[in-house]
Amino acid sequence: MKKNTNPSTPSPWDDVPADPGQPAVSKPQTRQEVIAKAAPPVTAEFDMEGLMTDFPTAKELERFVYDQTGRVLNLKGRANKLKYQVAMDVLNGKPVDDSFMGGDNPYIERADMVPVEDIKALPARDTTLPDHGHIQNQFVSRLVPHPDPEFRANMRRVDCVFRKYKNGMISYEVLGPIDQRSEGEKMDKFGRMRPEIIRWVDPRTGEQVMVREDGTLSPMGRNLRAMMQRQKFNDSNMWAVFVDREFADMVGGELANPWDLKE
Repeated sequence: MKKNTNPSTPSPWDDVPADPGQPAVSKPQTRQEVIAKAAPPVTAEFDMEGLMTDFPTAKELERFVYDQTGRVLNLKGRANKLKYQVAMDVLNGKPVDDSFMGGDNPYIERADMVPVEDIKALPARDTTLPDHGHIQNQFVSRLVPHPDPEFRANMRRVDCVFRKYKNGMISYEVLGPIDQRSEGEKMDKFGRMRPEIIRWVDPRTGEQVMVREDGTLSPMGRNLRAMMQRQKFNDSNMWAVFVDREFADMVGGELANPWDLKE
């Protein structure tokens, strides 16, 4: 018996193309497709009723907004409708006033944090000193002992800049470094010991007078000059070589004409 080798004879397992003369028959819809068409469109917007139901406190609302947008809000103590309106605006991408923005992560409890003392303001510069435009020379020493007794006992040093001005005045200024030091000890709610407070060790002085215009020294100036004179450098000392240096003022062309006495 011969096999049917006619390629035009279709197999019952093959997909039969639709007859162009016959109307197309649509496939029956699945249950999921029917439900999807009948359901109302879903929007990404948040509304006040939903926020008030799900997040009854300001802290919960702040944390939800932070999780969704990464923005920190300050809603505690606000009028009830106002704080939900602000949260809803942020969630929906609308601009809000900066007064409603916070700075601390809403998941961090301030009571669980170690308080840090406020850093002091930089002391004022001595008003009798000339402007920095009149500096003749300056020298930074990293060998000055730390003013804090505990740090000084551990051989800590500070960065101190000495400036000599054209009128003969000399100043000093301790630039730093600024450190933190833990003080006291207490147990937190997790049973761990922690510092009661963290204080700043700030040696900065602002620029102060060492040598006055008439050549006299301030009390601190005498101490610092003695310290720098004890630090030897070749056949001299650090004070004479690097701080109290003698220079001719070459701003008026005196190298070319030393006889020109114009002021």
